[in-house]
Amino acid sequence: MYDTSDIRKNLKIVLDGAPYAVVDHQFVKPGKGQAFTRTKLKNMITGAVLEKTFKSGEKLEKAEMEERQMQYLYPEGDAWVFMDTGSYEQINLGGDLLGDTPDYLQDGMMVDVLFWGEKPIGVTPPTFVELEVVETEPGYKGDTTSNVGKPATLSTGKVISVPLFVNQGDLLKIDTRTGEYVERVKR
Repeated sequence: MYDTSDIRKNLKIVLDGAPYAVVDHQFVKPGKGQAFTRTKLKNMITGAVLEKTFKSGEKLEKAEMEERQMQYLYPEGDAWVFMDTGSYEQINLGGDLLGDTPDYLQDGMMVDVLFWGEKPIGVTPPTFVELEVVETEPGYKGDTTSNVGKPATLSTGKVISVPLFVNQGDLLKIDTRTGEYVERVKR
């Protein structure tokens, strides 16, 4: 159990039977009356944000979370199959759980799967991935300084904006947090 004095950003608690993460918090000590902590909580399953006030001294239930490294195997219908490399147990996760993660998945890639109890509730891909450009307009030699971009389709099907000098077949480093081009990678 947590006390209200333990509230900090990214603290994971259980509220009304669902896991929440603290997005923002503010301790308030009014001139008259009891002190309290005003919080913004994000539901870790639905993504909904909720504002809640806790009186000083209230107890909060700790959310038992576990992050396991799993290997991405293959897509199967509307789901993606992941394997625990320790136990070889396989799980299928739907698109509602993955968000935009499938845009970065490559066969054999290791990802972090967040479990609440025994239920998977989220997937975090590596921060940077290297993907090949499968389709884009021809590049222009020497055009490396302008901020002008062009669309490029990556090997996973994701379309991003890249600098004009990027060509079809180039390997690019992509930031999975923002979905943006970082740099061209030498093979």
